[in-house]
Order: sequence, then C-alpha cells, then structure tokens
Amino acid sequence: MFSRAKKHAGRNPVMYIYKTENNEAGLGKGELEELLLQSLEGRDLKKVLIIPPDFTRYYSNGGAITNFYYHTLMDRGCSVDILIAQGSHGALSKELFAKMYGDIPYEKMIPHRWREDTVRIGEVPADYIREITDGIWDDGEDLPVEVNRRLLDPSYDLILSVGQVVPHEVIGMANHAKNIFVGVGGKEMINKSHMIGAVFGMERVMGKDFSPVRKIFDYSLEHFLKEIPLIFVLTVTTAPHDEIITHAVMIGDERIALEEAIRQAQKHNLDFLDRPIKKCVVYMNPDEFHTTWVANKSVYRTRMAMADGGELIVLAPGVVKFGEDPAQDEIIRKYGYAGRLKILELFKNNEDLLENMGTAAHLIHGSPDGRFTVTYAVKNISRDEIESVHFQSASYDEIVQRYDPKKLQYGWNTMPDGEEIFFIPNPALGLWADKARFT
Repeated sequence: MFSRAKKHAGRNPVMYIYKTENNEAGLGKGELEELLLQSLEGRDLKKVLIIPPDFTRYYSNGGAITNFYYHTLMDRGCSVDILIAQGSHGALSKELFAKMYGDIPYEKMIPHRWREDTVRIGEVPADYIREITDGIWDDGEDLPVEVNRRLLDPSYDLILSVGQVVPHEVIGMANHAKNIFVGVGGKEMINKSHMIGAVFGMERVMGKDFSPVRKIFDYSLEHFLKEIPLIFVLTVTTAPHDEIITHAVMIGDERIALEEAIRQAQKHNLDFLDRPIKKCVVYMNPDEFHTTWVANKSVYRTRMAMADGGELIVLAPGVVKFGEDPAQDEIIRKYGYAGRLKILELFKNNEDLLENMGTAAHLIHGSPDGRFTVTYAVKNISRDEIESVHFQSASYDEIVQRYDPKKLQYGWNTMPDGEEIFFIPNPALGLWADKARFT
C-alpha cells in the first residue's frame, strides 16, 4: 500500500509512507525507485547530504537506495555528499564500499570520525534521563548532544538519512534518530547512551519502541535539529537466502514514519519460538563481521531464545580482533565479557571504563551472564585470546565439518546423530525469543 500524508507546515512539506502487506517477495526495483523519486518531488535541490549506514548494515538495502539517490540527483545537476553513519565503527575499505554502494566513486565517501568531527548542539537534562529510566540512571549530569558538523551546514537543501529499522540491544529498534546521534554522533552521546541502555536492561527494550535511549534521541531531535532539512528513509528488510528482500520503506520527517516501520519490523524481524533453544548455531558473514564488537549481535539477538545451560556457537571466520579501534580492543582484552553485575562493579572503580562507557556497555551486552555458553569458532584469533575474554573457543575449520552453514537450513535442524540445533544465517537481521521471555 502506498499513501501520501496531507501537506503540513514545516521544513519538508510532504510525508511519504510505503508499506507492503502480505507480500513476502517484497518491493520490486521499480516500485522502490518510484517511491524514492516521489520523495524528491517539488524540491529545487542544489546540494544534498546523504547519510547511509556502513557495511554492518549491508542488508538494509541502504547501499542501493543511496546509489539511486546519488545518480538521480547528480543527473539533475545537484551536488551530493555522502557521510557514512559508522558511529564508532572503523572506516569502510574501497572494496566494501563498492560492494555496498556500487559505482559511486570511493572519493565521495566522507567517513565520520566520532571523536573529532562533531559539534555540541545542546544537552539532555539529567532530570529527564532520571525520569525516563525510572531512576535507574541518576548521575546528576546533563548529556551533551553532539553531531557531525556537516548537519549544520546551511548550504544543504536536503539531508537524507537512510537506514534499516531492526531490533536493537541499546535502543529497542534501530535507526531513525539513532542514525544521527550515534551514526554521526559524538563521543559523549555514543558512550553514555549505550551505557544507559545496558544498565536499564536489554531484555526490557529489544524489539520495542519508546525505550529510554529512544526517548533521549527523540528529545534531541525535537529540541536541537528541528530546523534542519532532514528526512528519514527507513527500510524493513530480511535476507533469507542471502538476497535482500525489502518489505517496507517509509520516508518522512515525522515520527509516524518510524512508528510504521517499527510495526513492519516487528512483523518481519521478530521470531517467537514455542520452546527455548538448547544449541544455537549462527553464521557471521566474513565481509560484514570482523570484530566481536559487531559479531556479538549473535549474543544480543538470541539471548531471549536460549535455554538456561544451552550453547551458542558463533561461526565467525572473518573475526580478527575484539574492538573496532585499539582503545576498545585493549579494554575488552583487559576485562572480557564478564557478566552484567561484574562489569557494573568494575565500572564504578576503573577510570578507563568510566571514560569509555560505550565499551563498558558492550562488555555487558556481549555476556550471556552465565545463563548459557558462547563458543566462538574463528580462524584468526588464538584459543587463548578467545578464552581470556570469557568465551569458549573452537577451530572454525573443524567445527564446520559438523555444522556447515552451506548445508544447514534456517530454523530447527536434526543432525545425523539425532542432535537438534537451531540455525540462524545472520542474527543481525532479527530478534529471536522464547515466547515466555518476551513480555
């Protein structure tokens, strides 16, 4: 169904919503491009900034959407800049940029440097944060709001934020304002928002709207970026056979676009199971997952489906280190994924964790908290290194002899000896939960 909202006063005069109902094949290329063209109708554009996701959101279809916008706008004589919403992730290589964004020149990519390229635009009051976290976070300090300085450049006629709405461990449902305040945000917001989410609790927010962190981003958008020409292009996708299926696209500057995208993502990206999983095997694509920082989505997204005493096997042939940058990597190696309560105890008394809240939060998110074990099957990190961060270790080449991702089917599989496993080819695209754990 395609609908165009009524014209309204404001910086962007028309809102578009497109959604597919009961269509597992998703949008066709022509349908998608028609919608993107409609989003540009009536606009006299000379300079546009596109903010697409990085390669960790390859399956968002943000690459194809960015490519279409880029060429359409360039053909109209418009200047186009592309600022990658990479948050604290590493910069894209030329090879991965081409794989995701096609024939856009690599030189057009502007990497976001989260520690250097930002400007402060306001603060979220400490009293407000205490209220929305039910008093769980009460440090008495306002939260600085920082964004890449390019968002405030008045020469841009339009800013297009492109990205995927999908279950997320910090905010509940990824994207929309998260693409701005984390994707191209600054150190203070990235670090503190992630720690607030970790302290509040993943299982209270994943797959849901209106989490405390979402409210922080909503507040920041409404109070500090209301006057910039920002439009969100939100996708809902799956990739059951490694081919991207775009089930829905919402384009607009009002929150209703996010809310409809969340409804669609809850329909397509949440999998409720009738019973918990005793052994879960997940595959992490080596092009997309190079660190446990990102590959631990396997832990986040399955934890509500795992049985107590179960085992999660992470097939991660591309993982070569722990953190996305040296500082993160050093802290992960120092403390490891020691469990929520242990990390919170360490957090109170260790300056390096206090100064790197995002990394402390990641240590909480990546731990199974003793409920189940996590076995990383890798090629390029030693057994001692893996075990030093409180995971179990296995040889990738050995374990795929039994659990071959090319032969396993998504969902329940019965092995030749009768063992039952649950296989997920890309846990970053969803959330799995035992019905009894999701309330």
